[in-house]
Amino acid sequence: VQLQASGGGLVQLGGSLRLSCAASGSIFFNYDMGWYRQAPGKQRELVATITGGGRTNYADSVKGRFTISRDNAKNTVYLQMNNLKPEDTAVYYCNGGMGGLYWGQGTQVTVSS
Repeated sequence: VQLQASGGGLVQLGGSLRLSCAASGSIFFNYDMGWYRQAPGKQRELVATITGGGRTNYADSVKGRFTISRDNAKNTVYLQMNNLKPEDTAVYYCNGGMGGLYWGQGTQVTVSS
């Protein structure tokens, strides 16, 4: 497995979760990494990205609540999610590698009201 996502679960409205995505070195090194999500019946959408240099980008819907970060020593990218809402419920996927070629297996996040 080249991208291994973890950290999803069931949380109440306003709660927090931290997702992790461990990557092999050849995928992670200096490449942009990102998190996407797909809710039932909807298309996969961008949540956040981070460049090899640490520059970040967020979907408007998560700005101020989610934080993407990376630990280059551990080849891992994180998504800290705070103040979660029911509309954040989705399967979350990490993405990375040259041209965004690689996808993780997805981790379910469910926010109950």
